[in-house]
Amino acid sequence: MKITDIKLRQLTGVMETSGGPYMEDRLVQPTDVYEEFRLGGRTGGQRGGRMIDDTHMETTAIFAQIDTDEGISGLSGTLMPNVAYQVWKMKDLLIGRDPGPTEFLWDIMHRSAAHGRQGEPMMGISAIDLALWDIKGKALGAPVHQLIGGPAQKTMPAYASMLGYTSVDMGLVRERAIEMKERGYQGMKWFFRHGPMSGPEGVKLNTDLVKTVREAVGPDIDIMFDAWQSWDYNYAVKMIARIEEYEPRWLEEVGMADRIDTYRKVKESTNIPISGVEHEYTRWGFKRWMDAEAVDIIQPDVNWCGGLSEILKIAALATSYDLITIAHQGVTPHGMAFSSAQSPIHTPYVEMLVKHAALAYHFYQAGPNFEDGMLTVSDDPGFGYVIDESKIESEVVLEF
Repeated sequence: MKITDIKLRQLTGVMETSGGPYMEDRLVQPTDVYEEFRLGGRTGGQRGGRMIDDTHMETTAIFAQIDTDEGISGLSGTLMPNVAYQVWKMKDLLIGRDPGPTEFLWDIMHRSAAHGRQGEPMMGISAIDLALWDIKGKALGAPVHQLIGGPAQKTMPAYASMLGYTSVDMGLVRERAIEMKERGYQGMKWFFRHGPMSGPEGVKLNTDLVKTVREAVGPDIDIMFDAWQSWDYNYAVKMIARIEEYEPRWLEEVGMADRIDTYRKVKESTNIPISGVEHEYTRWGFKRWMDAEAVDIIQPDVNWCGGLSEILKIAALATSYDLITIAHQGVTPHGMAFSSAQSPIHTPYVEMLVKHAALAYHFYQAGPNFEDGMLTVSDDPGFGYVIDESKIESEVVLEF
């Protein structure tokens, strides 16, 4: 089998929404230290689309598709345009090669990207790696989770990730928290709206969020909170003093991505487990965090950190430090395959980004297999998903 082409398919379609803006509010962001960003309503860190009316939104997604001379094609997850460009740059390196030896192909991509060991170039390598694993599974007639040693857990607990929901209207927060509990989620993660420059009122609103969620769901549901790289050490200590009594399951991304010492000092100051590192890449990047004992839970993104080939190495390394690995955006088909092959003591949850999962799965024939708070991995060949051509209103094959 040989790779004959790598296409970048940009699909546009219309999805139904429940009404009103799809993304109700944005989360706190690192640029919020500047007033023009903090008060300007920018929505970095969130995806959405153009609202057509109250219940319909136009959405666009880019997929990398690797075609072969045996008629088997593999698909990546959805890509940002800048990442699509990084995939396109790798075409000449890969076309004509056997798609099977994924370790070899990963290694030559990595070695050819001397200035691309992190960020968008590594996201491009991740996308290609995932499409190659999809081909391998389809060629062998097996789900990817079996090819990597699974399933260790075929059905896994999901936690509801509430990105895009308001975190400042406490009436709605309470209502949604109760709804997620009733849907069977054993945990839920909310996103802080305020950081160090929001002053005492921001501290109060952040504290109200934690208090409201805990009171809404009671003591037996895990509650988690994400600061999305937007705090610093002093602010984290101040907030922890106010929320520790509500016993969060973890506190996520308390500092910017390279502030390893900040995470370590915060971790040493509290009994709340500290999580993060979704904005890190490859086993070498994650090893820095493990050696520093800076976090309790790592959250690599299989679509960013180097693909399936690399997240398996990261997770194996993490077990030697007795760390928990919970994949960021784990509800994607690729995250599900990875999580299914892990021991439940090291990967106890799958992240279900409630709004983003709907976007991520929109162009697939079927959504995630979710019931009563549990997600079940697909047994179909490859990663188990197929593009639903009927959902495509327009398509462009991108060239750079």
